[in-house]
Amino acid sequence: MSVTTETIAGWGTDFMTVHHVTASGSQADIGRALALRARLAYGWTPAPADRATARARRAWFARHWPQHLERMRGAGRALGVDIEADEVHLDGLTGVPTGSACSAGYYPPATTLDGRPFLGRNYDFFTTSATALFALVSGSPAPDGDEPPMSSRPHVLTCAPDDGPATTLITMNELDGCMEGINEHGLAVALLLADVESTSAPDVAGPQVGLSSTQLPRFLLDTCASAAQAVDALLGAKQYDLGAPLHYLVADRSGDAFVWERGPGGDEHVVRSDGGALCVTNHPLRRHRDPADLPADNPETALTYQRYRTISERSQGTDLSGERMREALDAVQVDSTTDTPYPLRTLWRTVFDLERTTMATRFYLGDAPDGTPRHSPEREFAVPVPHLR
Repeated sequence: MSVTTETIAGWGTDFMTVHHVTASGSQADIGRALALRARLAYGWTPAPADRATARARRAWFARHWPQHLERMRGAGRALGVDIEADEVHLDGLTGVPTGSACSAGYYPPATTLDGRPFLGRNYDFFTTSATALFALVSGSPAPDGDEPPMSSRPHVLTCAPDDGPATTLITMNELDGCMEGINEHGLAVALLLADVESTSAPDVAGPQVGLSSTQLPRFLLDTCASAAQAVDALLGAKQYDLGAPLHYLVADRSGDAFVWERGPGGDEHVVRSDGGALCVTNHPLRRHRDPADLPADNPETALTYQRYRTISERSQGTDLSGERMREALDAVQVDSTTDTPYPLRTLWRTVFDLERTTMATRFYLGDAPDGTPRHSPEREFAVPVPHLR
């Protein structure tokens, strides 16, 4: 087993500090390392569990996602907890509050100058603490105290297990799920808020049997090598939301890509690429895909339609590239001048090269005096090559 931790962005008074954790060994070894890191970084402790639910979750993971179950087993060993007792949940599950905004796109090989596929995304989220955000949304008085912003301690995780595909991913505030990532097969996944116009409050019932919102990308990276396999896996998987509903851009190095969405009644939708670039923001793509025929934005939509129109228009043709992806993402970043009632920023911008299985990311460090965002230098992370592990 090998574990290293490195600070890769942020220092002093910067908005965020980003750590890169690299772990190799068995899945249980990796789970143990991530549990210890979560306890150190976030003060994580296992949540009490209903025994029947915990037992059913273990059985589901054993059948469909054994890699995660083994990491839970390793977390239990790190804390001296018997996973078979079913007294606590040995994975950390949190929701993504309503109001976040993200933009993403995929360029298949047929559309790029060098024939390499790229997936890019802006991760847009709140710059407040969870308590301050609740006060803002509910109209309550602003809280006292120095609770850190929810998004101020993200991690890049590079995992090279003995018994599964290597992965490189980014997670905002939990180490057993991810916001986006890529595996050694060149499969990449990114999650985004699915419906900013939804007015119904999400049910938050705690961990359930199946995949939570932020576990779903990690599940695909652990178990699939292609977009086609990912469709089959999702159609066969039990899923639930913890917080606002999300949708997912999934793509592989061959040129196959889709957006996975679920309706309020649990109906499932695979919105496939038509051979060109596939873009997505924060409205259901199955309802509004044509950039020329979009509803008007309002204060609650976080400019999802405007961002979708812009990134789609910038992603046309057969002369696309990683740099064109960066330019399109920068054109829709959220900063202090963006017209939204919430304290949102583009917290990081990521571009995946699916052929080379790399992830290049820059992070938000705060606003300059003139209000423009400050970023860390872009840094590239490679998925470990199987024969070199």
